[in-house]
Amino acid sequence: MPTEPSERPLSLSGSAWRVLEKRYLLKDSEGKPSETPQQLFRRVARNISSAELLYAKDENKRLRWEEAFYGAMARLEFLPNSPTLMNAGTDIQQLSACFVLPVEDSMDGIFDSIKYTALIHKSGGGTGFSFSKIRPKNDVVNSTRGVSSGPISFMTVFDAATETVKQGGRRRGANMAILRIDHPDILDFIAAKRRNDRLNNFNISVAVTDAFMDALGRGEDYDLVNPRTGEVVERIPAEMVFDRIIEGAWKNGEPGIVFIDEINRHNPTPKVGAIESTNPCGEQPLLPFESCNLGSVNLAKFTAGRVGECAVDWDRLGEAVATAVRFLDNVIDMNRYPLPQIDALTKANRKIGLGVMGFADLLMRMGVPYDSERAVSVAGEVMQFVRDRSDEASRELARERGPFPNFGRSVFAERGEPPVRNATRTTIAPTGTISIIADTTSGVEPVFALALVRNVMDNDQLIETNSTFEAVAREYGFYSEEMVEKVAQTGSVQNIKDVPARWREILRTSHDISPEAHVRIQASFQRFTDNAVSKTVNFPHDAVQDDVRKVFLLAHELGCKGVTIYRDRSRDSQVLNVGQAVPAAPAAEGPEKLPEEAREVENGRDSIKKPRKRPDRIDGTTRKIGTGCGNLYVTINNDAHGPFELFAQIGKAGGCAASQTEAIGRLISLALRAGVDPKAISRQLKGVRCPSPAWNEGNKVFSCADGIAQALARHLGEWDSKLAAEDEQAIESLVNRIAGMCVECGSTLEFESGCAVCRNCGYSRC
Repeated sequence: MPTEPSERPLSLSGSAWRVLEKRYLLKDSEGKPSETPQQLFRRVARNISSAELLYAKDENKRLRWEEAFYGAMARLEFLPNSPTLMNAGTDIQQLSACFVLPVEDSMDGIFDSIKYTALIHKSGGGTGFSFSKIRPKNDVVNSTRGVSSGPISFMTVFDAATETVKQGGRRRGANMAILRIDHPDILDFIAAKRRNDRLNNFNISVAVTDAFMDALGRGEDYDLVNPRTGEVVERIPAEMVFDRIIEGAWKNGEPGIVFIDEINRHNPTPKVGAIESTNPCGEQPLLPFESCNLGSVNLAKFTAGRVGECAVDWDRLGEAVATAVRFLDNVIDMNRYPLPQIDALTKANRKIGLGVMGFADLLMRMGVPYDSERAVSVAGEVMQFVRDRSDEASRELARERGPFPNFGRSVFAERGEPPVRNATRTTIAPTGTISIIADTTSGVEPVFALALVRNVMDNDQLIETNSTFEAVAREYGFYSEEMVEKVAQTGSVQNIKDVPARWREILRTSHDISPEAHVRIQASFQRFTDNAVSKTVNFPHDAVQDDVRKVFLLAHELGCKGVTIYRDRSRDSQVLNVGQAVPAAPAAEGPEKLPEEAREVENGRDSIKKPRKRPDRIDGTTRKIGTGCGNLYVTINNDAHGPFELFAQIGKAGGCAASQTEAIGRLISLALRAGVDPKAISRQLKGVRCPSPAWNEGNKVFSCADGIAQALARHLGEWDSKLAAEDEQAIESLVNRIAGMCVECGSTLEFESGCAVCRNCGYSRC
């Protein structure tokens, strides 16, 4: 008897299983998964295919599309955005990822938008806003004869509301704030996120106009306009404002920029309204009260031939695109929208956003370096094909179901083009978590790391490799466990002599690629994308502000709709270093809090070792150890028998790192007082790794625990100077490529499209 498709085992990576279990599978009353990944895909396919019955009462047709939708997802060839996977077929049934809300220049309008934001975040969506209509600070308020507090003050209210609402019970909400560059408060907006304790639930972008870019090119001043009156209130130098934007982006990636006039040149329904903002990651420009549902085809699944020499399987890719377009159009009908205004406008324009993921995997399978002219050509060829097939599928749906209701007011009707079902068809999204499920590279980004180390229980380490890299290495005879271990130290093969030169050229990671190459790939995809392209341009830590300037200007020149940059260690390093570490507490405050006895179990019998009593006076030394989480202060005190107690302190009291280092110090102190050999303690802690290694006085410090081990070894005179001779380039590369550590699982975070994403557990923050 044939096995039902929903029962077939799926080919899922370990990370995919973790992410599905933690964030996507339905849970029972005890919080345990109540469905399998197969059942998840079946639930979604059955729900989305039900839209077929709205157009033809044909159950056989619905079943055929259910199988087509299930197969595309189960084979990991296509996945919709996270809210669809989470909510389709559930009581929530909110399926869109992207929303834009209006923010009017009135107290009623502002707080209505805050209420709408909470409802959207509760259902799992992200929101974008333009604050450009709000009158500037110190402007007149007629109703109270007072003065306005300005848009930035109201942004903090939105931020606070977001902090209290967890999306669908599974993730924190994300926002995009946009302000036009001609708003009088633009300089305050540009500086709004220079402090790391403000607006943490917002990405911010400046809406740059053609007029501003023209003034910049001529070295002239430009107008600031009060949105309440439409009057010019000041003229300021374009160069000065551009420098402020560059400085902020260089310091911590904020703000990004969107070319708002370029976006509106591609607005398919200008008679319906102007586009003011985008979703949180910038790839989806939308009208106020409009939403869009996204999905991505996995390019790595559509190749034929020997790995490393593959060609694109265009026929199969075309079939997947057509299936995905129908799926996304069905989502519009099956969606339960959080607001009636969103329901009406979304169905009037029926925008969908089909994109791609796995582009870097595709290039590696083809044997094409990401930073090559051939890669730029492949990007254009692939996206032109996806666009053309998406347009064909949308026209076919228009013949079957009718065009989107606002088609008569669209640019397509004005140009005499055939009707389409969807006002937009294509978007390049970041695909942070769905690319983990698909075990492929994110969106159109280069691969972040070809191999990396995961810390697991009992100080064991697990090396995970990019599946395409491993396939290439095995196929071309340079795979070995030793080689993979070397690659895992940095994520890159550029300094691994075991890897042939040809493959070192091809197997480039995001930090092996020039910023200009990032922009050229983005621009190539943008040429054939209706909406926008989510892409992060990576810079090395030692990049200067002029490097950022060149990329911003190149993005404008090449027709990008926006650009986001990230300079290595520019964001999380600042977060980790907020405030100076507090010196170790005086010794007299500690011992009274220690337990009075330590218990160990031997051969099933209890034996009690009582710790030595603390003398009234005790002396020691304090060492400062630089770690990836900030400065660690380690105090070691001696009694007549040797090391007696250890205190370790990092960051501010009450923080997670501070509490863990304090706990380590207490346990070490207890062990020392009970007679455990301090050398054995140092050996146990030596080499424990976290995702934020660092250098301290020329020596590698893998973690706070490793730093404590080094301090103890130095105190004992047992420090092994050979540690300082280890590969400096390897550790420096590793330190450069990380974007901090995941607060949920401790793995490395990748920075993409304004968000930090953990590819181990799916955690993200924007």
